[in-house]
Amino acid sequence: MSGAVSNPVLPGFHPDPTVCRVGDDYWLVTSTFEYFPGLPVHHSTDLARWEHVGHAIDRRSQLDMEGVRPSGGLYAPTLRHHDGTFWMTCTLVDGHRGAGNFVMSAEHPAGPWSDVTWLEDAEGIDPSLFFDDDGSAWYLGARPTHDPHPEDPQTTDIWLRRFDVRTRQLVGPEHVLWHGALHAAVWAEGPHLYKVDGRYLLVIAEGGTDVHHAVTVARADHVTGPYAGNRANPVLTHRHLGRDHPVSSVGHAELVEGPDGAWWAFALGTRPVDGHHLLGRETFVVPARWEDGWPVLAPGVGQVTPLVEHPAVPDGEVVRPAADEPFTETFADPTTGGLSPRWNRLRTGDDPADTTSRPGALRLALRPATLDEPTTPAFLGLRQQHHRARFTTTVEAPGLAAHERAGLAVRQKDTHHAVLALRDGGDARVVELVLTQGDERTTVGTLPLPGDGPVDLRVTADRLTYTAEAREPDGAWTTVGTVDGRALSTQTAGGFTGVHLGVYATSDGHATTAVADVVHATYEPLD
Repeated sequence: MSGAVSNPVLPGFHPDPTVCRVGDDYWLVTSTFEYFPGLPVHHSTDLARWEHVGHAIDRRSQLDMEGVRPSGGLYAPTLRHHDGTFWMTCTLVDGHRGAGNFVMSAEHPAGPWSDVTWLEDAEGIDPSLFFDDDGSAWYLGARPTHDPHPEDPQTTDIWLRRFDVRTRQLVGPEHVLWHGALHAAVWAEGPHLYKVDGRYLLVIAEGGTDVHHAVTVARADHVTGPYAGNRANPVLTHRHLGRDHPVSSVGHAELVEGPDGAWWAFALGTRPVDGHHLLGRETFVVPARWEDGWPVLAPGVGQVTPLVEHPAVPDGEVVRPAADEPFTETFADPTTGGLSPRWNRLRTGDDPADTTSRPGALRLALRPATLDEPTTPAFLGLRQQHHRARFTTTVEAPGLAAHERAGLAVRQKDTHHAVLALRDGGDARVVELVLTQGDERTTVGTLPLPGDGPVDLRVTADRLTYTAEAREPDGAWTTVGTVDGRALSTQTAGGFTGVHLGVYATSDGHATTAVADVVHATYEPLD
């Protein structure tokens, strides 16, 4: 007997997992869209316990993401290893050159990674590399179909072309491999190619990254095809379980062989509450085995389960994600000398984090930019990774002008967010809760807090409700207001990301020298 790992293995906004094995080490990377640093790298030696060790995109010189719209940015990376070098492909959507696919390399997955090389003639999204055992290298991607008479307007091509490792460009003829398993399948994407027992196995996602998402497979005797689908397709989906199932939208899978020879599949999924999900698409794991040359995912069960028996876990134990532990920022992380690498900012503008001006605190210089704009406001956020969680911060921001605000934010996207912040209320300082939904901005609640001293702010997520509170240090918490979480869900706001909880300061279009000091920040799971 063995213990188990709990799903999701990477909770919160961690979509499109790619996994690469090199010897006894496993490396997992996920999409980050408009957030920076981009493409977080996680490490494991047993496929049960994962540690965040770095980011593949960590400097503006690699990639300029200013102006990227919400849910633009970095889509669906693929990580591979060949001849001592790690390779990563990814898509940048809505960048300065529009949408484009790129490749970069590193000697170690934790970095540093090279600057990107843009791939010419690599149309579409979701790029992937495959290194064959004869030394050849191949590029795969998904694009709108070139078929002049597609079965469906959303039909896509899964296509392949040689990749020249030396020039880092595509060469030779292209080959359309597949359009998906089902008749008139839509959004065939996320291709990964493997060679198992002399045959080529193609794993893709189809159905769109919502409730009809699915994992389907095809195989061929030659890398260029023809590919024939598995009669058992889809090999993993929750589309048949209904919208009330605790896990939905399962798809975009990556296969990997474990240290004991057992196989596993990592896939994305969501955890909706009453039909709305706020955490984003998360990374889940299911066991896999081979039957008649085909992968069987979640054998005997056919779906993602909350607990997965795992040989690397002692009998009776359950390995839970590191994110299940409370997190308190020290502003002096031993690996960075500043903030923990868990924090994200928006896009690649100047870093708003200053941990040197006031040791033991984070200083935010108020910026004219707001959360409404596709730029880099003074915002630093943590993924919300639990349905029930609390984010607490202490802010010092004396002398704010009427147009200036400093506090915390609950961000889904530029057009959908809630801000709990200090501002000048005229006669006295106030804490104000404002909800933004598209063009509509609503003041949910206001609490007077006279004086100029520090203020504790917190927001508590309870499934589909956010409760915002404030107090002076050592005082009693007072509710400023509550926000219906459905306003910040993907179903309402759209897009591909999940909620971030963070600190925020703005001068709302005005030049200023004002600063806000964050002297405490804690994320606490309550599930």
